[in-house]
Amino acid sequence: MGEKIRLQVALAQLGFASRRAAAEIIKSGKVKVDGKIILEPGYRVSLEKNSIIVEGRKALCPKKVYLLLNKPKGAVSTVRDRYARRTVLDLLGKIDTRVYPVGRLDKDTRGLLLLTNDGELTHRLLHPKFGIKKVYRVSVEGEIPRRKIEKLEKGIYLEGKKTFPCKISILNIVKKTTLLRVELTEGRKRQIKKMFASMGHPVLDIERIAFGPLKLATLKPGKWRRLKMNEIAKLKSLSGVI
Repeated sequence: MGEKIRLQVALAQLGFASRRAAAEIIKSGKVKVDGKIILEPGYRVSLEKNSIIVEGRKALCPKKVYLLLNKPKGAVSTVRDRYARRTVLDLLGKIDTRVYPVGRLDKDTRGLLLLTNDGELTHRLLHPKFGIKKVYRVSVEGEIPRRKIEKLEKGIYLEGKKTFPCKISILNIVKKTTLLRVELTEGRKRQIKKMFASMGHPVLDIERIAFGPLKLATLKPGKWRRLKMNEIAKLKSLSGVI
């Protein structure tokens, strides 16, 4: 607990402003940390241990909230969208605490998305060194041979960087379409699509069905629920949060 983050990130997590706007507020001399004016947006603070005053208002660390959403196709995984498209926050309706997606799912990718205001846990869940497993059901064009799957499992170069080893199993083959189960421990932008496209098998559909210990189960598209205490404990244990 008490892991330090950049001051501008702290203000964004506390709901004062976006990261960009928070940086300007800090540079204008309107933020005090433990009674001292701080002008550097990158100054490291702890939300639990430091006293942060913004324009005369004390910043209080909000109650931690953890939500699991079954994201449908068409919704974007951002807090707000410049093109006025439906965001994952629109699906939550009115909740009393500002939350953020843990990573992103593409607009046309569906399935399990975790949202929280716990910045420390979010950082750890997304960091490759903790190896948090994400599981997807993926449909691709054509009957993909085992040799191609083995190549993907060992790791391939995408945009000059090799992918981490992964696990891929064939679930079914119907009408020249292959349904696969894919386990990853990293999450590059459009990684699954790029992996299979490089093998000549364009992706038709992606659904994330698990994130670490969390399972999508019977939660319907567009619906969400709060995590149970034991689920939160498992996530923290996996990511090394005490």
